[in-house]
Amino acid sequence: MKIAIPTANGKLCIHFGHCEVFTFFEIDPESKKINNVEQITPPPHEPGVLPGWIADNGVTLVIAGGMGARAQSLFNAKGIEVIVGALPDHPETIVKNHLTGTLEVGANACDH
Repeated sequence: MKIAIPTANGKLCIHFGHCEVFTFFEIDPESKKINNVEQITPPPHEPGVLPGWIADNGVTLVIAGGMGARAQSLFNAKGIEVIVGALPDHPETIVKNHLTGTLEVGANACDH
């Protein structure tokens, strides 16, 4: 399992397409332990580019604060699960909360 979180200033970036880096977590699905963490600068933001780039990085789940409907549908078409409404927090905390079933999410922070 590989999880991607858009990150800015060390925390989840509410605006998916405007993050500084994506923090990628490789997870052992049986033990639910984080095996590897990597931060990668995304390509320049253009509509439709990030879902393909994230898919090419082997991601199976994206956790975001806000994301437009088109991006969500592009991820879904690639078989990538999307969780929106996550609050700004440290990416590792978000992943650990997701893995233990305690991740709290609110409304999608994106209105387009």
